[in-house]
Order: sequence, then structure tokens, then C-alpha cells
Amino acid sequence: MAKAVLTTKIGSVYDDLPEERYHFPRTYLRQAQAALGDWIIYYEPRRISSDPGSRGGRQVYFAAARLTQIQPDQNRPGYYYAFVADYLDFDRPVPFKEGEHYYESKLRRDDGETSKGAFGRAVRSISDNEYDQILKAGFARILSTEAKSDGEVTQDVVEELTATYERPIIKQVIARPFRDAAFACAVKTAYDNTCAITGLKIINGGGRSEAQAAHIQPVASSGPDSVRNGLALCGTVHWMFDRGLVSIDDDYRILIAKDRIPEPVGRLINLDGRLRLPERMELRPHQQFLKFHRESVFKG
Repeated sequence: MAKAVLTTKIGSVYDDLPEERYHFPRTYLRQAQAALGDWIIYYEPRRISSDPGSRGGRQVYFAAARLTQIQPDQNRPGYYYAFVADYLDFDRPVPFKEGEHYYESKLRRDDGETSKGAFGRAVRSISDNEYDQILKAGFARILSTEAKSDGEVTQDVVEELTATYERPIIKQVIARPFRDAAFACAVKTAYDNTCAITGLKIINGGGRSEAQAAHIQPVASSGPDSVRNGLALCGTVHWMFDRGLVSIDDDYRILIAKDRIPEPVGRLINLDGRLRLPERMELRPHQQFLKFHRESVFKG
């Protein structure tokens, strides 16, 4: 087995849903098979479309997952699906290089410049050491002083997180306390610590945000720890969302269960009746998770 980097972007021409699957041509089958059963990191390239002049991609590593199986695409000969589990967004997207340091040594030419040829490979093998460095950079914020002072992360959790952080990397990203803290940090950052349904942003005297990170498709229903499966919500609205009293349609309009919400609470909802969204498209709720919530949780 060997760890790998998989390149994907929003609006990909492939049938990707990084939280669940990665679609790729036979060209990369050998590299993908080498990573089967091991861990991968997702990378977002510079281009956001196939147009050579396209720009806008962040050029960052943004999530980790475990590659569990590979299957042929029955509808498109010569293409395959790599299915993943244990997906987790980084709380801090990691640039492919910081200063003169390249996280993937293969991307650096002998003259110190970036190797465009190496970057052109959508599936790239990566050493355990480089993988470890990227994950530590991607999850550094949850162990920072700021995270430790957050009222939602108690000292007991901090100690468990710290112990987890010192374990082998595979055990780090599957430990529930670690995943909960990373998910909360990433979601609240994406929404600027503001409730997506009410627009309220409340920071207490200790600097702690009142917003909470809610899963759209619950973890108990195999919902991933992805920003696209998350919403920043104030406590009351989080409670209502988890119990299906409010939901979101595919156009990000807020749905309210009929006769189930008291009028004073209803008046807190955004006046335009729409979700407050992150500025970046790749951080907005994915329709698959919204559909699950409407069909399996919402009582409207």
C-alpha cells in the first residue's frame, strides 16, 4: 500500500463527490490501486475548468480520507471509481508550498522551480512522511491556543486531542474527538462564526463564538465530516434543524415545518428566507446532503 494525492475541483468534468468517490481514467489505475486500503489527501488545482486560461483554484490540500475500494465505471469504459471512507476536511487548507518548502518533494525541480509535469498528474503517490507533514499542517489550528480557549473544547478534550495528535497519523483522523473538533473549526470558519439561518453572530466576553457546527446528513446516518455537509447554526436553530423543524432546498431557501415553530422564533430567520452562504462555492452545502435532510429528517 502507498498513500496518494488525488486532484479534484468543484465543477469537475468527472463524476466526483470527494466525500464518497473519486472518478478517474485508466491512466491512473495503477497509482490508485497502490493506495487501496491506505490514506489519501485531496488537492485542489489552480484551474477551475478545463479551459487553459482558467484560474481561481486555491492550489491547496484540503481534506483526507481512506481509499476503500475501486470499481469500474459501468457506464463509461476506461474509467473507474475510487470509493473512500473517513473523509475529513482540514481546518486549514494547506498550500502546496510554504516559503521554499514543497510538501510533495516531487513537485520541486532541481533548480528550485515548480515541476509542471509532476503537477499534471491527477493521482500522485506520496511518502508517509510527506503525508504526515500535510496532515499536521492541515489540522494545526485545532490544537492552537485559540482552539484550546474555545468553550466548546474542554481541557479533557484538549488532552485527548493532544494525545491523538501524537499517535500514528491514521489513528489521528479516525478518533471522534479529533474529528469533531476539526469539523467544528472548519465549518465555523467557513461561515465566519455566523448562524447561516438567522444571520446572528454572537461572540461572548471570552472570545467564543455562539455558533455551533451542525451536520446536514447526520453522522449516525453516515454523513461525512465535510464542510459541504455542515452548517454554522446558533444553538436553538441547531436543535430545530436536527429535529427536522427547518430544512434547506436546493436553491438554499429555508424551509419551515408547518405549525411547528413558534412565531417569535420564526421572526429570527433571515428576512429574505435564504441561507447565508460561504463566499467560496466549494464550501457551500452539497445538494446530495440537503436532499437527505429534506427526505429523511425534515418534518415539513
